[in-house]
Amino acid sequence: MTETGARSTHDESHGGALGSRLNWLRAAVLGANDGVVSTAGLVVGVAGATGDRSALLTAGLAGLLAGSMSMAAGEYVSVSTQRDSEKAAIAMEKRELKEQPEAELVELTDLLEERGLSREVAREAAVQLTERDALRAHARVELGIDPDDLTNPWHAAWASFLAFTAGALLPLLAIVLPPSDWRLPVTVGSVLAALALTGCSSARMGGAAVRPAVWRNVGGGALAMAVTYAAGSLLGAAGV
Repeated sequence: MTETGARSTHDESHGGALGSRLNWLRAAVLGANDGVVSTAGLVVGVAGATGDRSALLTAGLAGLLAGSMSMAAGEYVSVSTQRDSEKAAIAMEKRELKEQPEAELVELTDLLEERGLSREVAREAAVQLTERDALRAHARVELGIDPDDLTNPWHAAWASFLAFTAGALLPLLAIVLPPSDWRLPVTVGSVLAALALTGCSSARMGGAAVRPAVWRNVGGGALAMAVTYAAGSLLGAAGV
């Protein structure tokens, strides 16, 4: 019976790890999507005002660097806060285990019982897990935290930086490499195709309907490019 309880906790740990990996993958897809949309809107807007290749390249590079650094800094701050919260929760649990071990054992038993074990099996499993490593058992079952795998802000920052950069490179290259007459068609076509791909990917990872997600993504990107191109054309016509 003890083996059953321990095996249940072990399986849930794997489930949590899988969920964490899916969240990271989804964040990477959405980061790339942000890079595509924001950079496409920027370069298409500039293209509405001028056809100068150096101006387009400068604007695109500036947008890529600013966006990727902003995404990285935001993720670093956010995940650092999450990591601090995880460490504080583990420290509090460690203190509670030291001050009131019996109450914590009852709490762990209750949690295991809520997961489908009988009271007797839950109690035996809680005792065995506590004897093996009480802090780890409470961190995983009660807090949903793996003490050996806390969120890493540097990993999050680099992942966001690289994802945004990868997405931003597509519209940047599409606007500066083709001949002037082909720049807008190539950029718009490649951007919409990329948005369809990221919309499909994010929907599949989230278990949502693919078609609405793709249409929302493509429609949002098309609207962003249309608005910025119109704004750039007006500013160019006004000589700004």
